[in-house]
Amino acid sequence: MEPFKVIIVEDVPLELKGTEGIFRNDIPEAEIIGTAENEQAYWRLLKQQVPDLVLLDLGLAGSTTVGVEICRHTKESHPHVKVLIFTGEILNEKLWVDVLDAGCDGIILKSGELLTRGDVSSVMDGKRMVFNEPILAKIVERFKRSVNGQILRQEAVINYEVDEYDERFLRHLALGYTKEQITNLRGMPFGVKSLEKRQNELVQKLFPEGTGGVNATRLVVRALELRILDIDNLRPDDD
Repeated sequence: MEPFKVIIVEDVPLELKGTEGIFRNDIPEAEIIGTAENEQAYWRLLKQQVPDLVLLDLGLAGSTTVGVEICRHTKESHPHVKVLIFTGEILNEKLWVDVLDAGCDGIILKSGELLTRGDVSSVMDGKRMVFNEPILAKIVERFKRSVNGQILRQEAVINYEVDEYDERFLRHLALGYTKEQITNLRGMPFGVKSLEKRQNELVQKLFPEGTGGVNATRLVVRALELRILDIDNLRPDDD
């Protein structure tokens, strides 16, 4: 690893001391050109000298949004500067998404293995999306769940003989469209009577044990239960 300059943004003195120790003992190539405990101190440092890496804590003075904005503005004004998040926000997944959208190069959670030479080296070598074990485990679990959900949906569509028009019909029912509104969708070549017939056929397919008292709402709930509809992707078609 080539020598590089780093600014550490951390507002807890004990944690700052520990982080400085990691660099001193494990990453001697790093020259710490400054530390900042808040946003104002950071921008003053950045005006004096632009680093190669910013090691950024997100929870500054009780605020989590400050760190995200520091990341965003740093990347906008200095795109070449690497921003590695080093945070104790181990449960705030929305915050991780926000800072990834802000352009950070990776997220290291302050749990488990903490910050390693390998993490810093990966970022400095240009690797994006550098994560440590705690966040990787969550990402992998979400990925597996997503893939399994897609497989279940594909199997349900085949097993229950649901075609493209059935899916569109069910999806728009789930979104609160009336049958009259659905008939006006582009590429939906059915009148109200045809949709009512299609609804009855879907009820028979999805409720083989009996169809008594199944209305449109119960039909949609069943489609969600069977994964025929993806609750995370309930979006209307263009009218």
